[in-house]
Amino acid sequence: MLKQMNFRRIGSLALLILLVLGVCLTGTGCSSKQKLYIFNWGDYIAPEILDLFEAEYPQYDVIYDNFDTNETMYQKLVSTNTPYDVLVPSDYMIARLIQEDRLHKIDTSKIANYAYIRESLKGAAFDPNDEYSVPYLWGTLGIVYNKKLVKGPVDSWDVLWDPQYKGNILMMDSVRDSMAAALIKLGHSLNTKDPEAIKAAGKLLEQQKPLVAQYGVDDIKEPMINGNYALCLHYSGDALWMMQQNPDLEYAIPKEGSNVWIDSMVIPKTSKNYDGAMAFIEFMCRPEIAFLNTDYNAYSTPLTNVLEMVDEEMVNNHVYNPSNEETAKTEAYVHLGDTTELYNTAWEKLRLSTGAESGQIDWPLVWLYGSLTLIGIVLAIASKIRKKRLDKIRYSD
Repeated sequence: MLKQMNFRRIGSLALLILLVLGVCLTGTGCSSKQKLYIFNWGDYIAPEILDLFEAEYPQYDVIYDNFDTNETMYQKLVSTNTPYDVLVPSDYMIARLIQEDRLHKIDTSKIANYAYIRESLKGAAFDPNDEYSVPYLWGTLGIVYNKKLVKGPVDSWDVLWDPQYKGNILMMDSVRDSMAAALIKLGHSLNTKDPEAIKAAGKLLEQQKPLVAQYGVDDIKEPMINGNYALCLHYSGDALWMMQQNPDLEYAIPKEGSNVWIDSMVIPKTSKNYDGAMAFIEFMCRPEIAFLNTDYNAYSTPLTNVLEMVDEEMVNNHVYNPSNEETAKTEAYVHLGDTTELYNTAWEKLRLSTGAESGQIDWPLVWLYGSLTLIGIVLAIASKIRKKRLDKIRYSD
C-alpha cells in the first residue's frame, strides 16, 4: 500500500512537470519577461507611466519600489539582494554612491532628449562630469512668506534673524537645510568642511532660536497655509503647493544663494539589466512622458522642451521655473563624509538646548528630561525597597 502511494505521488509530480513544460513550450503561461527593478520616492511618478513603458517594452516586467528618505534607500540598497536597476536619489547621496563605486556610468549619447536638460542642472558638484546621473525632477530651498505679515522685501537670509518676527518664524527640522541658511548667511558654502564655520553656523542658529515658533517639515506647511506665521524655510515644490492654497503666500530664493536640489536617475551596480535601465531612463526623458510626470506631481521638470507643454501659468511661475538669475548662486548638496558628524553635533546642540543661553525654553525637551529624571528616581527608590525586602527575607531564614 505504501509503495503504491509513493508511485502515485511520483506519477502526479511527473504529470505536473509535464503540464508546466507544455504550458511553457506553447508560450501560454511561462513568462520570458525580464524583471526591471525601479526604486523611487513615494508618489513621485505618474501611475500611467509604468503601464506605458511596459506597453512599449513588453519584454520588461517593472518591479516598482518606494523609499521615504535617501538614507533608507541606501540601507536597503546595500543590505538586501534586490538587484535594483534604476534609483532616483538626491544629489549628496549620489555623491556618496559614486565615492563608494556603487554606480555604473551612463551613456548619455543614447538619450535622445539629453540635450534639452537645463544647462544649470548639468555639471553639478555631486557629478561634475555628468557621468553617473540624469536629472529627474528638481527644485530649490528658500523662504515662504506671508505678504500680509511681512514688512519690506524678502530677498536675504537676514530676515529669518529679524527680531520683529519673533514667534512668527518656522524653520525646517533638517540639519542640512537649516545649517545651509546659517552657513550662507555667514558667507560660507553650504557644503563647507571648515570646523570653525560649522560651529559658527550652529551658534547663529542658537541665536535665532528665540525667534522660532516651531521646527518641522510637513507639519509646518499647514500652519503657514492658515496664515498663522510670517516666514517659513521650505522647498520650492512644497512652497508652490502652499501658495496654491493661500494666495497671500510668496516664495523667495535669497540673493546670497541657496540650495538647488536635484533628484536624478542612476544605475547601481546591483543592476542585472543595464539595457533595461537605459531604456527606462531614456523613456522618462521623452517630452510627453516627462510632461505627464511634472503635471502629476507639480515638481519642476529638468527638460526645457517640456516647458512648451506645461500650462503657461506654471511656466511663468518663478517657483516652478526660476530664472537663471535666481539660481545663479545656488549649490547642490554634496556628501560630506566624516564632516557630517560636525554638522550633526552642531544641530543636536541646538535642538537639545533648553534655550537658557538664548532666552528660549524648549518646553517639550524640558518635560522629556524631567520625566526621564523622575522615572529614574522612582526606579532607584523601588530598587532600594526591593533590596531591603530581600535582605529581610534572607535574614529571617
